[in-house]
Amino acid sequence: MDARIVEFAEVLRQNGVRVSTSEVQDALRATTEVGLKDRSLFRSVLRTTLVKRELDVDTFNRAFDFYFSGAAKTFEGIDKSLADQLKDEGYLEGDLLKMVIIQMAQLLPEMSPLAQAVLEGDRARLAQIFRMASLQLDLSQLESPLQAGFFSRRLLAGAGMEKARSDMKSLEDELRARGLAPEGIEIVSRHVAAAMRKIEDAARQEVKRQAEARIRRRTDTVQDKPLHLLTQAEVDQMESAVRTLAEKLRSRLIRKQRSYRRGALNVRRTLRRNMPWGGVPMVPQFRRRRPERPELVVLCDVSDSVRNASRMMLLFMHTLQSLFVRVRSFVFVSDVGEVTQYFKDLDVDEAIDMATAGKTVSLSANSNYGRALADFTRDHLGSITRRTTVMVIGDGRNNYNANNAWALKDLRRKAKRLLWICPEERGNWGIGDSEMLTYEKHCHQAVVVTSVSDLARIADQLVPA
Repeated sequence: MDARIVEFAEVLRQNGVRVSTSEVQDALRATTEVGLKDRSLFRSVLRTTLVKRELDVDTFNRAFDFYFSGAAKTFEGIDKSLADQLKDEGYLEGDLLKMVIIQMAQLLPEMSPLAQAVLEGDRARLAQIFRMASLQLDLSQLESPLQAGFFSRRLLAGAGMEKARSDMKSLEDELRARGLAPEGIEIVSRHVAAAMRKIEDAARQEVKRQAEARIRRRTDTVQDKPLHLLTQAEVDQMESAVRTLAEKLRSRLIRKQRSYRRGALNVRRTLRRNMPWGGVPMVPQFRRRRPERPELVVLCDVSDSVRNASRMMLLFMHTLQSLFVRVRSFVFVSDVGEVTQYFKDLDVDEAIDMATAGKTVSLSANSNYGRALADFTRDHLGSITRRTTVMVIGDGRNNYNANNAWALKDLRRKAKRLLWICPEERGNWGIGDSEMLTYEKHCHQAVVVTSVSDLARIADQLVPA
């Protein structure tokens, strides 16, 4: 429990509560005296020893509820042993069922602790294993839910997931060697795979629980609030703010174009125009400036981790589309799909809903930026010209797939500008499965947009000159 309290103190520090080393020592001594039986007393002791200011009480209460909510709740989906499941469902009966149970009992002592707990449906032991594994991680770096995938994989590795998978495979091989029919092997394999998926889900839930305990104190204004933390009501509010911002940018760009209508000096026309009066005073004549009509191509990640940010950016680009002669919009998770027609034919809200509702690409797949960029480049590079600005919107977390940075090189070579808009803080780039440090090298510019305020600050960069 001492390690838990020390880690909880770090959680409070991450949330802006000042906790000194001596106060942590006081908390350790005080909790040793009162014990853990009375939860309310334990909570009061920690609050008394670790919190000095009244304004930190709410932060303490929120962090305590998340942090000490009990990891065993994470494993509520695991309520039976594998043997009990096979008995209850009746897929295996008689001698076949007995053989499976006997073989599991014989192999169980040689299996890893995680495999044993899974086969026995022991939630308390699973919680203990995950708790010990989490102590091996530096969860102080867990500052954003966007890192959940990376930390859940590390948590599973620390809990012994690879050894557990190997043990489960050995169990199936042994049953096959003992003469269990293929139908029986398939039944056991299906139940084992389901149990392992529950463990993977539990790891993600545990990391999410840890992340919620570590979320820094949120800012007072919705415009400064991270996009991935917005509620639906706040998303609606932000849509109005983004529309207003886009209209201001539209007006600003029109004024800029009007102020630069003159082209280069036309020497021949100037001499001819000034000959009647000897060129005094000289009245310069300019070439007519042909207005450049820029093109825009947007590739937007619509996976769960960046969906609110994607919605904001799609709304922003939809509002600005009148500035461009041609706008093509694409969304991706692993596959790429074009949603340009939605923005042409539908109301803005309907168009964005269609673009982010899985109608064009599967939302159940894991993000694969390398595949999406490669597919887009192979299929659409020919439509990119010197007038095209290409914008990629996403966090660059590639789930350890090939990054295919060559696709960005090809896009940059043909496009006027290649801009990457990332909804994740720069300090997290390159951590875990993030490929942003690599992708940034191949873009003209990579910018961070974690809130509407950030969008306002970099808005000029989003409008091609």
